[in-house]
Amino acid sequence: MDIATYLKRINYRGSTQTNTETLRNLHRAHLLAVPFENLDIHLNRRIVLNETALYQKIVVNKRGGFCYELNGLFAALLNELGFRVTMLNSLIPENHNGCCMAYDHPILLVELDERWIVDVGFGDSYRLPLRLDERGEQMGIGVAYRISTDGDGRWTFHERLENGTWEFYYAFTLQPCRLSDFKNACVHYETSPKSSFTQKRMCTIATPDGHITLTDDHLIVARNDQKQETPLSGERDFVYALNEYFGISF
Repeated sequence: MDIATYLKRINYRGSTQTNTETLRNLHRAHLLAVPFENLDIHLNRRIVLNETALYQKIVVNKRGGFCYELNGLFAALLNELGFRVTMLNSLIPENHNGCCMAYDHPILLVELDERWIVDVGFGDSYRLPLRLDERGEQMGIGVAYRISTDGDGRWTFHERLENGTWEFYYAFTLQPCRLSDFKNACVHYETSPKSSFTQKRMCTIATPDGHITLTDDHLIVARNDQKQETPLSGERDFVYALNEYFGISF
């Protein structure tokens, strides 16, 4: 891994000291620069879960990816910079399109003076790392999150919806795992007709005041809690939007 090239890819010019400020800034920079997308699945290109392939795709070819790719490569970057990183397994419930397998969605535990949960591969998720040991609300960009534990080693992650209710997104433990443990889940998501990733193309990226999402037939630009939705008239519009808003071309 060429650290300088990776940092350039995510437009990061700040400190690389192993401290909380650096971690927060890297996390935010990654989400603002690297899209969450499933385009390879619809190009019949298999996802390869090793650092070399992920670096080539995301850094060199300036692409995005989904959770295994994004969190897998970001973990490698943090390790190279000297952070103490542990990959954890989280289980997404079936009503949120979880795969119902032993390994589902990877998240990262980074240990500094405090313990932080890091996730740059959950779509339009939290922009900054969350404190694992904080029992109250933790604010994102206009969104509140909460991490809880039952005291028996099971942790849960919730997001507060606009109506004030708390939505359960995934559960996890602190048992270390490896990216290769998620191979079967990755194959499920990229091949199963039940997977939301095989049903349509999508590409989404965070912006300082919202996010931009592209699907097969719509471009949605959200800024300051307001959304502008533009229908696409065909493949030409999709390809143009992909290049214009995400910097991706084939």
